[in-house]
Amino acid sequence: MPETPTHMRNEILEIPAAAARLIEASDGALALAGRQLRDLSPKVIATVARGSSDHAASFLKYATELTTGVPVASLGPSIASIYRAKLKLEGAACLTISQSGKSPDIVAMAEAAKSGGALTIALTNTAGSPLANASDHAIDILAGVEKSVAATKSFVNSAVAGLLLLAHWTGDTTLLAALRGLPEHLRKAIDCDWMGIADALTGETSLFILGRGPSAAIANEAALKFKETCGMHAEAYSAAEVMHGPMALVGPGFPVVALAARDASEPATAEAADLLAGKGASVFVTSAQARKASVLPFAPTGHPITDPLPLVVSFYAFVEAFARKLGLDPDQPRNLRKVTETV
Repeated sequence: MPETPTHMRNEILEIPAAAARLIEASDGALALAGRQLRDLSPKVIATVARGSSDHAASFLKYATELTTGVPVASLGPSIASIYRAKLKLEGAACLTISQSGKSPDIVAMAEAAKSGGALTIALTNTAGSPLANASDHAIDILAGVEKSVAATKSFVNSAVAGLLLLAHWTGDTTLLAALRGLPEHLRKAIDCDWMGIADALTGETSLFILGRGPSAAIANEAALKFKETCGMHAEAYSAAEVMHGPMALVGPGFPVVALAARDASEPATAEAADLLAGKGASVFVTSAQARKASVLPFAPTGHPITDPLPLVVSFYAFVEAFARKLGLDPDQPRNLRKVTETV
């Protein structure tokens, strides 16, 4: 009998269609929120999120700063929920990301940001959630029901929703066109075979995952998924930062995955991958510019801001298969559940 696909695998396969569904609907609430951002012309953007949603926020931080020059800062939810601090956010915008939209600390921070004078925008996979009701603009990311504990399609759609918001805010027709073509690249990314990494992980208990710029956020998401689905320690680093203290951990055979996008950081990321490979590490990189590291297949999008997103889809497909290879069920990670509500 063929093996029954996991929920995680099915949801990875749904990513292109989920992204296309969101893009098709983006002329409604997303366009309206984008216009209000344009009218506000914020001097700063604040983000509020945890876990995979916070990685999506980090990705959008880079995208926003690179395209608008507006600085983006992450707010710790406990500032409102535990410490009850008052924030001065007049003239700012606050972007809150949560799949469930009901964690008390996330909702409290969104409410505090609104009370502090910020325009509040929520990206959530649950229409009518407490977070949606607490925000000036509630964007349904339209990922559909996600049964696997490990978020996949909701992470991608959160990032895509943020990019659509950014494109509507700035009137960036080039980015909008790239987003309309993104689902096809996501489909190709699912078929990129990264199982060559598996042999390098045999007998290992830890690995580094590297990125730079927007792909640094993807590295953080990948490291989390290794922990969740494979019970294996993975640490995400900037491809620049790894050259400092973390280099002391690198020895012969130490596994490293470097996620290089087709942007200005690609040469430096490929160079870092080659340097680590030269020290005997088992290094895999998504760049044809590498000379010593093993090159992983990738699905380029033709736009530097969207290019990191297919990388995470290829990684999701790999890590789900690798978890099963280890005899684990990626749908049932130890000690975890789908929705975690923190105060």
